Amino acid sequence: MIPAILTLNAGSSSLKFRVFARDGLSLMARGAVSRIGADAELAAALTGEPERRTPLAAGGDHAAALQAVLDFLDAHDEGWRIEAVAHRIVHGGTAYTRSTPVTPQVLQDLQELVPLAPLHQPHGLAAIAAARRLFGEGVPNLACFDTAFHAGRDPLFTHFALPEPMFEQGIRRYGFHGLSYQWIAHVLAENLPWLHRGRVVAAHLGNGASLCAMHEGRSIDTTMGMTAVDGIPMGTRSGAVDPGAILLMQRSFGMAPEEIEDLIYNRSGLLGMSGRSNDVAALLKDGKPQSRFALDFFALKCAQAAAAMAVSLGGIDAMIFTGGIGENATPVREAILRHMAPLGKFTSMVIPANEERMMAMEAALLL
Repeated sequence: MIPAILTLNAGSSSLKFRVFARDGLSLMARGAVSRIGADAELAAALTGEPERRTPLAAGGDHAAALQAVLDFLDAHDEGWRIEAVAHRIVHGGTAYTRSTPVTPQVLQDLQELVPLAPLHQPHGLAAIAAARRLFGEGVPNLACFDTAFHAGRDPLFTHFALPEPMFEQGIRRYGFHGLSYQWIAHVLAENLPWLHRGRVVAAHLGNGASLCAMHEGRSIDTTMGMTAVDGIPMGTRSGAVDPGAILLMQRSFGMAPEEIEDLIYNRSGLLGMSGRSNDVAALLKDGKPQSRFALDFFALKCAQAAAAMAVSLGGIDAMIFTGGIGENATPVREAILRHMAPLGKFTSMVIPANEERMMAMEAALLL
């Protein structure tokens, strides 16, 4: 039997998985369940084989999605034995600054952080609950946090300009996409050590998006703050909004907190500005003025954020793009780099995201 690590990345209506050999971390299987809660479908493949698509029963939850993943693995058993399940958990707060085994206390602590990551935290916890039921106590569950990479930053980069007691109560800048940035730091250390030691601005640009200032593999500054809605605009999230505008929505427009939350998380960003889509490929193809404006705005805000990250680093040696937009939308990358021309000469490159492998590496260390 081949000892293996299963990684799970749960979204609101999706569950992505990878299976890695524990020794050497070679990828053995991958796939995802999409449209959980509706007409769900599993698309999965063993490494080197074509993808298989399987429709699932409508209306299933994350537990049903994970059961479908396990059924696929059982049906295509390559002689592996799952020895741990590593979960991407978006928010670890101040208590969890590194990957950790899941215990009842850990679950309770992470549940209390749901208000800080309402789009992500509940689904990560649902995947943990499903895995604990389906695998039992014999297979450990490990939580890998998107906030952990940003722990230990200078207080200058973790505060808001609010009274200190608010900071002590948790109103602080945490930062996200840490597993993605940790992977970039690993790749640089392995392949480009001179850049790893340098001043790197990394841009994780996808439906969720942020930038990170990195030096010697550590996070120095990042655009996201207390929640994953802050910073640059995203697919459906607004990014930074004047707090006074939020108050105006409540006082003058009569919007309830739940309505505002839905607005800034689900109906803003590229979708809200274009009035058409949060899909960059679709907006590039569309070519209508609103779509072009949304993409121009996004590129400008990314470049302005990159300049801020360069200030935090005292300069910039490299700009690294990752994530679905960062890797695939060449016109958007080029627009960002054009706006960054006043920063002078620096290297730019694409490093494909691989959060799942980073999670497997974390799990192997914990095991």
